[in-house]
Amino acid sequence: MLFRSKMIALAVPGLLLGYAFDLAAEEWPQFLGPQRNGTSTETTLIDQFPSTGPKVVWRAPAGAGMSAVAVADGVAYTAWNRGDNQVLVALDVKNGNKLWETTIGSAYKNQMGDGPRATPIVADGFVYAYTGDGVLNAVNVKNGKAIWSVNLLGKCSVEPSDYGMSSSPLVAAGQVIVHVGGDDTAVVSVDVKSGEVLWHAGSGPAGYSSPSLSTIDGVEQVISITGTELLGIDLKSGVKLWSYPFETDYACNTANPVIHGNSVFISSGENHGCVMLDVEKADTGWQVNVRWESTFTKSVMRNEWQTSIVVDGYLYGFDNVGAAGPTTHLSCIEAATGRVIWREARFGKGNLVLADGKFWITTMDGALVLVNPDPSGFKELSRSQFFEGTRQTLSITNGYGYIRSTSEVICIDLKR
Repeated sequence: MLFRSKMIALAVPGLLLGYAFDLAAEEWPQFLGPQRNGTSTETTLIDQFPSTGPKVVWRAPAGAGMSAVAVADGVAYTAWNRGDNQVLVALDVKNGNKLWETTIGSAYKNQMGDGPRATPIVADGFVYAYTGDGVLNAVNVKNGKAIWSVNLLGKCSVEPSDYGMSSSPLVAAGQVIVHVGGDDTAVVSVDVKSGEVLWHAGSGPAGYSSPSLSTIDGVEQVISITGTELLGIDLKSGVKLWSYPFETDYACNTANPVIHGNSVFISSGENHGCVMLDVEKADTGWQVNVRWESTFTKSVMRNEWQTSIVVDGYLYGFDNVGAAGPTTHLSCIEAATGRVIWREARFGKGNLVLADGKFWITTMDGALVLVNPDPSGFKELSRSQFFEGTRQTLSITNGYGYIRSTSEVICIDLKR
């Protein structure tokens, strides 16, 4: 298999405007936040919304797409369809004004919704974006100039996933890593500077999740769940260290693995269920042992596309009842045992992140809800309805939240 990147040099006019933000604040430069686990170290955020809802700083129109918002150095990045193209867009966080826009591929259309799915990632002066049909792009953050672009599906001779390529890129150790799918190319790493492929590992469909990074027993590794299995891949060499089969209908493993020490939790909707695994490096090689599992219609957690979060030994997440049905419970389970602590059915489909010690939940019907992560019982703090629905999480940094709805990007003031 030949891997050669197509180099592109496209000048896109734009001016990076200044903004007085706190350089010490933790940013949200990628999918699921700074640590890629849905958590933030932000503090002194509001506990209650005003009766009129949170203060909206600005609203900016957006096209079709499911990309969330990445925020770094005073700029918010996301992607959508515009006309015949998929575009990567940079917005000034102060006012929502467009700084630049760069074409990253032809418009993507799909029965499950049009536009790019993956969230961009910002690293070392570049932003990397993955299109719905598998084109990976590197763009200069200052002016939107395209540095390189590589059609990974074409190079790997792989057909697109049924519902679009959804893997939000991971950047680590000079590499950009995404899911592609195919024979020995389920996960692919390319060089950040050139787009040349460095390694590829795993076989089977790409699924709809995104790669994560963790160190287990001293070995830094990429943790990925594809459409059929969970993989642990050596970051530097691309060697597959271990795997665990986890096949779901329609290859719909969409929620990210939840890494908790040497344990990895995976879950899928379509009534598939979940499993908590213990991973260790033994004298005879890597071992993967089931700590507990809960499958099919009586499963304690069936994450459709929502990634769960562990807080103080308890795992919180959305349990989707039925085969992609509308009923979803916010659930708290004991991470060590899988024992259900409580379930709350006040939500449709939603997503959650943790910041300032509380969950910030966005729903597909346009609600933003604050909930305490408390194993003693469900405790809703506040709720407001002020935007169109979204599948994506709230991005939180510097005391502000950024929501990508179906038709706009919204910045809200969350400072106490």
